[in-house]
Amino acid sequence: MFRFVAFLFAGLLFCSLGAQAQQPLKLMANTSPPYADVRLPERGLALEMVEHIFSSTSVQPTIAIENWSRAVQGAQLGVYNGLAAAWYSDERAQDLMFSEPYLSSKLIILKRRSEPRNFTDLRQLSGARLGVRTDYAYGVDLAAIPRLTLVEENHLIQNLLNLLSGKVDFVIGDKRTIIHQLNEYLKDKLNQVSVTGIQLDPVARHVAVSRSLKGHEKIIADFNASLAKAKTDGTHQAIVAKWDERYTGVQ
Repeated sequence: MFRFVAFLFAGLLFCSLGAQAQQPLKLMANTSPPYADVRLPERGLALEMVEHIFSSTSVQPTIAIENWSRAVQGAQLGVYNGLAAAWYSDERAQDLMFSEPYLSSKLIILKRRSEPRNFTDLRQLSGARLGVRTDYAYGVDLAAIPRLTLVEENHLIQNLLNLLSGKVDFVIGDKRTIIHQLNEYLKDKLNQVSVTGIQLDPVARHVAVSRSLKGHEKIIADFNASLAKAKTDGTHQAIVAKWDERYTGVQ
């Protein structure tokens, strides 16, 4: 009887410690295929990657997909614990602690194929209308381009429609997202757009956790350690390659 009670107590203690070891983390992401979308397998590349990396840590993230502006504001205010797929900015870093980048994304600028001029420098966009997404941090000093008009939209697809209809002259965006949107919704229009020769620095996606959350430093440190392991064992590249093989691009 004593052995049974001791065994039962040990089992309950083990379960209790195990439950305590699992730290819940509520993250938000915005709808941005192929990175995050409830309609995609594993809900997208970024969410699959984040959940894979956290799977070897003591953190159990739950990731909800939300309007981007609301997600950023909620994370900054501590309503949510953080963001699952954030681009870094100094302003955001005041309220959020960023992980090492787990995905690198190429930025491109599209134009209508009927536009005969060759564009190789951002300064050539002077006086033009550029389609951008609301509250996005592109890492490009667009304010330094004289007379450039930014036309904001909540969704990239609207930027692309504006480009095709002539409401904007150019669209800036993540290459994977642009390719996905064109293939999914505007495949018959692929030959009507082309990529300019303007070279932009790639942007990175991070997990960003609210600095008001107790233990946020350890959460980020554990994520970074698990990310390094995933890059070493090949699982990180396997996930990226699987998603990049899904679509053909624009020229």
